[in-house]
Amino acid sequence: MSSYQYYRRVFEGQRMPFAFVDLDLLQQNIVQIQKRSGKKLIRIASKSIRCVHLIKKILATHSQFQGIMAFTPLEAVFLSQQGLDDLLVGYPSWHETPIAAVCQELKQGKQIVLMVDLAEHIQRLQELGKKYDVVIPICIDIDMSSEYPGLHFGVHRSSITGKKKARKLLKVIEQSPFVRLVGVMGYEAQIAGVGDNVPKAFVMNNIIKQLKKRSVVEIAERRAAIVDMIQKKGIELDFVNGGGTGSLETTTEEDAVTEVTVGSAFYASGLFDYYSSFKHQAAAAYAIEIARQPKEHIYTCSGGGYIASGSAGKDKAPSPYLPKGSQLTNNEGAGEVQTPIVYKGKEQLSLGDPIFMRHSKAGELCERFNELLLVSKGAIVNKVPTYRGQGQCFL
Repeated sequence: MSSYQYYRRVFEGQRMPFAFVDLDLLQQNIVQIQKRSGKKLIRIASKSIRCVHLIKKILATHSQFQGIMAFTPLEAVFLSQQGLDDLLVGYPSWHETPIAAVCQELKQGKQIVLMVDLAEHIQRLQELGKKYDVVIPICIDIDMSSEYPGLHFGVHRSSITGKKKARKLLKVIEQSPFVRLVGVMGYEAQIAGVGDNVPKAFVMNNIIKQLKKRSVVEIAERRAAIVDMIQKKGIELDFVNGGGTGSLETTTEEDAVTEVTVGSAFYASGLFDYYSSFKHQAAAAYAIEIARQPKEHIYTCSGGGYIASGSAGKDKAPSPYLPKGSQLTNNEGAGEVQTPIVYKGKEQLSLGDPIFMRHSKAGELCERFNELLLVSKGAIVNKVPTYRGQGQCFL
């Protein structure tokens, strides 16, 4: 179904650039995500969706989808005021204004949980909870990286690298009556966010697979030990969160984990094509318009240089999706105002025709567009605003 001609007919006459989500493929991804998650609850990573309509749509599909992981306190407040609840903020915050806004939502009976991994975080929330007369629910972020000789396998995220540091943090929490520990989270980025089936990288793929195999065992033990220590203190946790799109098969095996977080798998952005354990459908893409043809087989399009965050490299560039066989040029890549595309296939391309592109990472695509066109069964069935379309910019 998702052929060049299919989408070309669907979007005939549509002004470019535009972004879209194929609801039929999104539904296939939703079903696959449920299968991969086993019996664990699934928390939606909002940063990968950035569209209230689609977040609500996913939550409504099945009771297994419960809760949202937001990326800033003000985003959580925004989502709360859009009628959503059970919000876990995935990253710590310090400034009083966003935390105060969370406190106001808590007073309205909403559930927003803030993230901590330092004593200073807890002391700050204790201070502001007391000021605004509200007990703030918190979650401890555990570092899930693995250390090997000469290699930090993971991301530089949390200071809580083991049970000893978690115990010290717990003592600070116990002395802070305006915070309440309700959850534990550990994001295994080196499993969830690193592909192990990259084309033309046989040796590196095998190295990554071996590192992942070792890391999975180690981090499962770390998470279980910290959760057990907390529970033996008589603290009843509401949730233990883990995982990501690329690690569901291993995270769901952990008894200590009660829920997994999923974001990128819904849209299935380009970076997630290169995993050996799963394959999702490319449900989100954007279109740029052919404006020039300077040479045979070179089609220069307007705009298109929507680069993803992270370490600079070709893997963070968007990739031509349709027509199949389209490629970026080595020298220019995807540009701010123009993107040359090399295409030698059978489709007859002309000025004004679209080239369909996929963003490398799911989260940042919607920062470029005010709306998403929703497609189903060969037609545009809706237009819905992104965060940007609703005037929101959180990071």
